Order: sequence, then C-alpha cells, then structure tokens
Amino acid sequence: MKEKIRKINRSVLSLALPSILANITVPLVGMVDLGVAGRLGDAVAIGGMAISTMLFDLLYWNMGFLRVGTGGMVAQAYGRRDLADAAKVFVQGIGTAVSIALIILLIQYIYAEVALKFIPCSEEVAALARKYYYIRIWAAPATLSLFVFKGFFIGMQNAVSPMIADITVNVVNLALSVLFAIVLDYGFTGIAYAVLTAQYTGLILCVILFLTYYRRLLRHINIKAALNLKDLKRFFGINGNIFVRSICFLCIYAGFTSFSANFGDELLAVNTIMMKLLLLYSFFIDGFAYAGEALTGRFIGAQDRTSLRLSVKVIFRWCLGIGLVSTICYIAGSKLLVSMLTDNQQVISDSRQFYPWLWVMPAISCVAFVWDGIYIGATATRSIRNCMIFAVAGFFLTFITFDSLIGVQALYLAFAVHCVIRTIWMTAFAKRNIGSKFNVA
Repeated sequence: MKEKIRKINRSVLSLALPSILANITVPLVGMVDLGVAGRLGDAVAIGGMAISTMLFDLLYWNMGFLRVGTGGMVAQAYGRRDLADAAKVFVQGIGTAVSIALIILLIQYIYAEVALKFIPCSEEVAALARKYYYIRIWAAPATLSLFVFKGFFIGMQNAVSPMIADITVNVVNLALSVLFAIVLDYGFTGIAYAVLTAQYTGLILCVILFLTYYRRLLRHINIKAALNLKDLKRFFGINGNIFVRSICFLCIYAGFTSFSANFGDELLAVNTIMMKLLLLYSFFIDGFAYAGEALTGRFIGAQDRTSLRLSVKVIFRWCLGIGLVSTICYIAGSKLLVSMLTDNQQVISDSRQFYPWLWVMPAISCVAFVWDGIYIGATATRSIRNCMIFAVAGFFLTFITFDSLIGVQALYLAFAVHCVIRTIWMTAFAKRNIGSKFNVA
C-alpha cells in the first residue's frame, strides 16, 4: 500500500507541479499589467484596467467550459484507452470555440457599449476601458481555442504541454506589455496589443505541441462522428452545466468589481489590487485541482476505485499544506505585495484595512478549489452547477444585508461566504457524486 501511495503521489506531483509553474506566471502578468497601468497615471488608470479586464471576464469566464468540460471528458476517455472518443471531444471543443469566437467578433460593439452602460464608473475610466477592449477583442479565436487545447492536454495526463504554452503566452505578454506601453510609449493601448500578440503566439505553439505528441490522433478524427446528435447532446449537456457554473462565478467577480466602483475610484483601485492578491494563492491550489481533474477522470474511466480514493487523499494533504503556507506568506508580506502593484500612497494606505481577508482566505477556500477539479474529472457537473447557484445567492444576499452596516467590508464578507458554501456543499455530496460513476456503487 505504501508503494501505491508513493506512486499516486508521483502522479499527482507530475500533473500539479507543471500546472503550478505555469499558473505562477498568470498572476505575475496580471500584476505587471496592473503595475504598468498604475504607472501610466493615477487611480483612474488602475480603474480602467479593472473595468476593461471585467469586460473580458464577462466574455471568457462563461467560456471556461471549453477547458473544463474538455478536460473531464478526455480524461475519462484516456482511462478507457478510447483515443477515438478523445479525438471526438477535441474536435467538438475546437468547433465550439471557433463558432463562439466568430459570434463574439460580430457583436463586439453592441456588447461593449451595453456592458459599459451598466457598469458604474467615471467617464475617464470608461474611455480607457474602450481603448483596451477594441484591440484585445480580436484575440477571441486564439483565446477560446487555447481553452480547448489546455483541457485536452490535461485530460491526456499531460501537464507539461499546457505549462509550456502558458509560460510562453505569459512571458510574451509580460515582455510586450512593458515594451509597448512604456518603452515604445504606446501607453494604455500597448498593454492590449501585448495580450493580442501573446494569445496568437500561444495558439501556434499549441498546434505544434499537438502535432508533436498526438499526431496519431489525427487518424481518429471523424467530423461526422463528432456531429452525431447523441454525442453532441452529451457534450453540450455536460458543458451546459459548467456554463451555468461559470456564469455564477462571473456574477460574483463582476459583482465584486461593479460594487467596488460605487465606492469611488480610489476604493475601486484598492479592491482591484486586493482581489488580485486574494486569488494569488489559488494559482498554486489550482495545480492540484488540475491533478484531481486528470486523475479522477482517468480512474473513473478505468473503473479503478482504489486508486481514485488514494489520489483524493494525497491531493487534499497537499491542498491543506499549501493553504497553511499561503496564510503565513500573506501575513508576512501583505504590504510588500500591495506596494508591488502600485506606488500610489493613498491606495497603499487604504488597502491596510483589508489585510485580514488575505490572511483567512486560503483556509476558507482551498478545499473548494480542489473539489472543483475532482468533480469536473468525474463530470459531476449538475452538482457543481447547483452548488454555484447557492454560492452566488449567498454572495449577493450577504452583501445586500451587510452593506449598510459595514460598507465596503461587506464585499469581502460576501466573497468569504460564497467560498464556505462551496466547501460545505461539495464535501457533503462528494460520496454520492463520485461513487455513482463506478459500475459498482
């Protein structure tokens, strides 16, 4: 048994560590973009970055099913050693990604102008958001296709290829943001051009990686089979639930930014920075969530209940350890982290009142992040959908209840409540949702 646990631990780490390494570059790029914006002007520039980023969150977070659904279904196909089914899911994902991207490009103006009418922000902030949006929007085909490639690679138990792609995208983005915005003096629009270039660079690289490692799958690609009505119904049934889940996530994060704007440009800037930091540790936890997704799908596909149980135990041990270390790091480095994102002394000063939320958030949310990956690998998407509906309701009810009592602090309390709801729900229903995927329950 000890040898089996060691083997499982190696499998977990082989999937988690490359994902973590790739994920580390994501917040770094976000913080660099935010830092570049913060040095192009005052709090208005930071607010412009927050609103423009939210416009894309409204679009792309809802499309997260392209990665998540692809990963879970491909992982189960991998466990069954069914390459034809893995290829079919990949084709369905890419076809869906390209179709949605074309629709996004067609409605880009309507979407942006309607969204900005409902987002409370100053005219100066809205003007900067528009400049960024109308450049970056042309990356939609690459961005959505990258979701599918990443899900496919993870499902095939390959965390190295998405790591290479993510690091390349993020390093190119980081370097070009500084080059375009500051060195070449393109200003705020330079950040958008950097993202646009980086996304297409990543897409080209993913195609190369696919052809390098999975060329044999080309003979299994069957467009007619991918368009089979029964298979499409399964694909969109699973992904429809994930789509609803993504909308719920979006409502929470967009609500956080939108409500923040009601407290003025200064607190919008503060809350934007704090949210970046609140989610910073999750990029480490997500590595183990991806491992959970890949291994859960694999062992359910192979009907190996024992290996799945051991995998879940090993993954949660790592989860709790990362949560503890993250809390220690937040306590020790809160001021330093904020100062890395802005040199505006008022913003730095105002952020101090929110430090305690940084300290407690890992403990509140780490279990929920890992359960997400495990449920996705099991394609238990209906339960994830229901969980997030209750979580988003908890977020808004908490904010509405406490807004008049504690002001902006109600936003952080509401965010914490939604994490607690997710943790309790998925822990309570795990046995029912995961166990039902085995032929012998």
